Amino acid sequence: MRVRLIEGGSLPAYADRIGQVYADVFSSPPWNEDRSTGALYVERLAADAGRPGFTAALALEADTVGGFATAWTTPGTFPSGRSYGPVAEALGPDRTAAWLCGGLEVNELAVAPAARGTGLGAALLSAVTETAPDGRCWLLTYAHAEAALGFYRRAGWHPVPVAVPRRPGLVVLLGPDHPAAAGLAPR
Repeated sequence: MRVRLIEGGSLPAYADRIGQVYADVFSSPPWNEDRSTGALYVERLAADAGRPGFTAALALEADTVGGFATAWTTPGTFPSGRSYGPVAEALGPDRTAAWLCGGLEVNELAVAPAARGTGLGAALLSAVTETAPDGRCWLLTYAHAEAALGFYRRAGWHPVPVAVPRRPGLVVLLGPDHPAAAGLAPR
């Protein structure tokens, strides 16, 4: 499979296959989402493609999508919906602004079960983060997603040692070249 950056306007051509990978990955443990979330993700993806700094990468071979990753630039005014408010509360306003705002947020990364262990996850992650301003990229995952957390750690990502209020087990990770990562406790 080959990893390619895809423009947001080109994503609809791959929507069904992206939705299938999403459902295959996130309906399995530890996520255990309903398979219908694949279709809901495709709807959300269409809106996300319009975000400033949006980037997407697909692992493609012929008509097969083996995985995908999406990211976008975090706004200068940090969002408050979903998990953002608790993350900002955990980090405090100064670290939130300095570490996350204007940085590249990796929103989703999924590799089809049949394509795992092939290096696609690392290639997809690299593809969407290679243009992160000053290496400032970050993401959220959960501690109970041990395989995902282990993958990010092996890729050089740094967990921020803070408890996120109202989101037990939510983990903030800074990318390998994030300037603030050097000051974090050893992994």
